[in-house]
Amino acid sequence: MHLLIAAAGSGRRMGSQRNKLLLTLLSKPLLSWTLAAAEASQQISWIGIMGQPDDFPDFKAILGDLALVKPVELILGGATRQESVYRGLQALPPNADRVLIHDGARCLATAELFDRSAEALLDCPGLIVAVPVKDTIKVVDESRIVRDTPDRRNLWAAQTPQGFEVNLLKQCHEQGRQQGWEVTDDAALFEKCGLAVRIVEGEDTNLKVTTPVDLSVAEFILRQRFG
Repeated sequence: MHLLIAAAGSGRRMGSQRNKLLLTLLSKPLLSWTLAAAEASQQISWIGIMGQPDDFPDFKAILGDLALVKPVELILGGATRQESVYRGLQALPPNADRVLIHDGARCLATAELFDRSAEALLDCPGLIVAVPVKDTIKVVDESRIVRDTPDRRNLWAAQTPQGFEVNLLKQCHEQGRQQGWEVTDDAALFEKCGLAVRIVEGEDTNLKVTTPVDLSVAEFILRQRFG
């Protein structure tokens, strides 16, 4: 299984002037935790990291410290996540049949989650990791007046990794570029192209580290996980 890690974002919401994946969590960069889980996965055999050139020296330093056995390729990312994934797909090895795509900021994903996703992808063209929504969700209008309360039994919060057949996802990205679609995840492209996306149950601890509060919660989770 091939893995693409989206790592080209900034740290604006974190209040940082640098890529948030270079911020430390228990003395290790966020990206290190993501890579360590990918290395421990029994299913993943190749890793691509989409990033910006200014961050590549730091990424290389992280890779040097981790001394991963699995091959890792640094890939020039784009201005958006969608563009970065498109470039990542073009950089996959020719034999890549299926791919997992993961947000580097979800640095608490476990090797077991990667493995479960990879195994599920053998039986479907596309999937997303997600968890059932626990909160009651309100749909509001531009004046913040509540217009609807959907049944939360039908609502799932999307996470990553997300997984797809490579050729199908490439076709969806090409159609998205032609149609001018702007989406926040690859599953949305699949959906727009009329392709089925399966849910694989994720992990409540698989949070996306976006704000300083998230960083504190992630530290608490890791301390609990590793005792």
